Amino acid sequence: MNYRFLVLCCLLVQVAAALAQKGMPSNPLNVPLGDPYIIYDEKADKYYLYGTGGTPNRFVVYSSADLNDWTNEGVVYESSQPEAWGVKDFWAPEVYFFNNKYYLFYSAHWKDNPHNELENYRIGVAVADSPTGPFKDLTGKPLFDPGYPIIDANVFFADDGKLYLYYSRCCYKHPVSSEIADWAKAKGLFPEIEESWVYGVELSPDFSGVIGEPVLLLRPPLKMNDPQSEWESRSVTSGEINRRWTEGSFLFKQGDTYYMMYSANHFAGENYAVGYATATGPLGPFRKSANNPVLQKNTQNGGVVSGTGHNSLLRGKDGRWWCVYHGRTTTGGDQRFVFIDEMKILPDGTLVVDGPTTGKRRF
Repeated sequence: MNYRFLVLCCLLVQVAAALAQKGMPSNPLNVPLGDPYIIYDEKADKYYLYGTGGTPNRFVVYSSADLNDWTNEGVVYESSQPEAWGVKDFWAPEVYFFNNKYYLFYSAHWKDNPHNELENYRIGVAVADSPTGPFKDLTGKPLFDPGYPIIDANVFFADDGKLYLYYSRCCYKHPVSSEIADWAKAKGLFPEIEESWVYGVELSPDFSGVIGEPVLLLRPPLKMNDPQSEWESRSVTSGEINRRWTEGSFLFKQGDTYYMMYSANHFAGENYAVGYATATGPLGPFRKSANNPVLQKNTQNGGVVSGTGHNSLLRGKDGRWWCVYHGRTTTGGDQRFVFIDEMKILPDGTLVVDGPTTGKRRF
């Protein structure tokens, strides 16, 4: 074989490998946000990523043409705007394109706080003409007031045109009797266990409020022998904190089945993890899956990722589903970063997430 030709072939192989590597993202993404949510905007032919953090009491957005390289586009929502009703703790933004407008659903601490509650959270809606904002509050007040603190809004657009809002009641001042609470008290760990529960309610077509009464959809198990109890109670059994969470819900439909993904355990701890439940209608009743959790830490198996949770889903241009979530690494400390891993529905209806993964991969 001609020597020069052989050298040229080797160089071409190296260049091709370098280009392929350049086009591959690294998990976690270099995006330091929690509670991530991605939309694809057809107008701009770009992806936009929102999340908790990146700026105090405001929201920022990142953009990408390919899910690989992300650019910080700056602040999209200002809590200092005259219409703002929230004063701090701006969390869990989700943006929806509807009727040629972009709607931002988010959680914040409500300034109307006559009893000086430590967790006075409600859900708000802001609107913009562009995914990069600026978003302005729709009504200057929370979407609705159920009488208890709520966070983590998620909206589902049903086939019949109805809209549904899902949210989590906070653990704050919500002690619940259960066998795990009795166990924790007997062990001298905690005198009581507070819980957060996921609710669903119909949403008005103009996003100005809700229709009817919220329906309880998901909560932590009451019995210790419940198959879900072990993984959903790890923050309590490890002595970390006196709370059990059911939060960060995300609803989607596959065939005739409604899937609700949710997170359990302390968001700031290593045991934060994701499970799912299924139903035949958007307001349940939901049944938790036997293969929960579907996403959790891998440090016990030699990995470097923990605190995996508060996920959303993105449908790729090729039809594949991507699970978008945050996690922490052993080298990143307490900083949350965005991860993207593939999610699949198996022929028998089982939901699986290929994660957490680290290093290079292609979307």
